Amino acid sequence: MSNPRKPFFRVRRSRVHGLGVFATRRIRKGTRVVEYLGERISHREADRRYATKSTHDNHTFLYIVDRGVVIDAGINGNDARFINHGCDPNCESVTEDRRIYIEAIQTIQPGEELKYDYSIGRDKDDPANIDEIFACRCGAGDCRGTMLWPAKRPQPRSRKRR
Repeated sequence: MSNPRKPFFRVRRSRVHGLGVFATRRIRKGTRVVEYLGERISHREADRRYATKSTHDNHTFLYIVDRGVVIDAGINGNDARFINHGCDPNCESVTEDRRIYIEAIQTIQPGEELKYDYSIGRDKDDPANIDEIFACRCGAGDCRGTMLWPAKRPQPRSRKRR
């Protein structure tokens, strides 16, 4: 009888945000770590489910697959939903056959937290403080300060006319 391999990761408290996913063993660059699972729903259903959610609450387990499908990992989701955002990530999300996988983009050492760039899109009707709502706490040296993409560009300074 063969002994199953030790899992790649475990979920525990994170300094970045709430819970996080941490490597339990070395994960080599290019390894497909986990699939992001949850209930597959339409965008309309996702909007309906979260319509009453406070605009100041950035916590979500929704992952947009494409124009027709959203994964709601809050329902039947797995531990992939606890992987935190990072501006200097060691993982990335990969879409293949309308499924989402998290893959290592560098070798990850035991105890290291897994992170990928959420690259959350901006909408025209976002509140003025959207960057504060989706503030990044990753601690990277090149942190852009927000989980949103693209990063907010500084507003041009108006020149006084003479």
